[in-house]
Amino acid sequence: MKLASYWHDTAAPFTGATPGPIGGRVDVAVVGGGFTGLSAALALAKRGASVALLEADHVGAGASGRNGGQCNNGFFQDFATMEARFGFGRAVALYRAFDDAVDTVERIVAEEGIDCDFGRTGKLKLAAKPEHYDKLARARDALHRGADPDVRLVPRDALGDELGSGGFHGGLLYPKSGSMHMGRYVVGLAEAAVRRGARIHEQAPVRRLKRIGRTDAHDVETARGTLRAGQVLLATGPSMSGPFFRYRRRIVPIGSFIVVTEPLPRATLDALMPRRRMCTTTQTVGHYFRATPDDRLLFGGRARFALSSATSDAKSGRILEAGMLKVFPGLAGTRLDWCWGGIVDMTQDRLPRAGQHDGLYYSMGYSGHGTQMATHMGQAMAAVMAGDRDANPWGGMPWPAIRGHFGPPWFLPLVGAWYKLQDRLH
Repeated sequence: MKLASYWHDTAAPFTGATPGPIGGRVDVAVVGGGFTGLSAALALAKRGASVALLEADHVGAGASGRNGGQCNNGFFQDFATMEARFGFGRAVALYRAFDDAVDTVERIVAEEGIDCDFGRTGKLKLAAKPEHYDKLARARDALHRGADPDVRLVPRDALGDELGSGGFHGGLLYPKSGSMHMGRYVVGLAEAAVRRGARIHEQAPVRRLKRIGRTDAHDVETARGTLRAGQVLLATGPSMSGPFFRYRRRIVPIGSFIVVTEPLPRATLDALMPRRRMCTTTQTVGHYFRATPDDRLLFGGRARFALSSATSDAKSGRILEAGMLKVFPGLAGTRLDWCWGGIVDMTQDRLPRAGQHDGLYYSMGYSGHGTQMATHMGQAMAAVMAGDRDANPWGGMPWPAIRGHFGPPWFLPLVGAWYKLQDRLH
């Protein structure tokens, strides 16, 4: 079992990074080479801006290359909760932003010719307990009132057409959701941005940001030199290094872990996942799984409330294997070829944040729903930086610091214990 990302290992490496010292002037510096930063760099370059993207490691090194491979619409929260908080109209607008985000991914894939196996496979949210199915039914009713008339219930007696597992009590199907190969997508985004004129600097961690007066301009100091940017977009996600303390106080980095099996016979995979849906379960500490383009099963979840490391990933892999066999007992004896961990940039209410603060633009905090929203927000923030303030669906949303949180997430074991208790009780 290789302790590395399947997405990285099965995609060609990005070779278009700009070598040598970093300096000079650009219209925009983008900090972070994941989906948000690459999408923004692409959109800004297409608008004619000079763009330098600064990535501390290599493109896709963070969550964008270490995730579960799902491109889903829909909130983590149920729609009624969002309606109670924001009112019906705003809740519908925010829900549809996720629909728009999947559309954005599909559009970019087509426009830039990115070979990443994108498809509208649909997402199936699976009820882990009988009472969870009742909650899914209420969610369907709320969504049908105006947000998403396409979602539909799959009762338990019809679930066999969707899934070769007897461990669930029905599900809620979101047909707009999609899937793709994340490694090939992130490389394709990077290549498209360079093709459109952006410069991408890898191995260029940002050490310091110095604002020029009261303008949006900054001197951006990196490990390879300093450049001056007329605007700066922070697309760093849960970065735990660099001059981003304000954002670290508002984001909790939570580990998510994934295993991928050996290739399965097509007949086996057809029996397990005949429609190749993106699947998630209803527990707070639940699982997500999907088939890969080369006929493997990817199975993930928050197996342990710890950050990714070689030791942590291996332990989490064993926990995930047990979870996989509980869902699909027929896979007993199946070899696991990959196991890795990644960091989810979780906000307190599990909603993204984007805007401008002290001359810096930012978009982050996708809370496990980042593939499509990160791509969408890269495009949106490019429009905002060009003067279209209404392009940001999350604009104006307050974002207070998390009390007692100053960087390292010391409270993760307590959070994990609380979530697991909730799963047992509800």
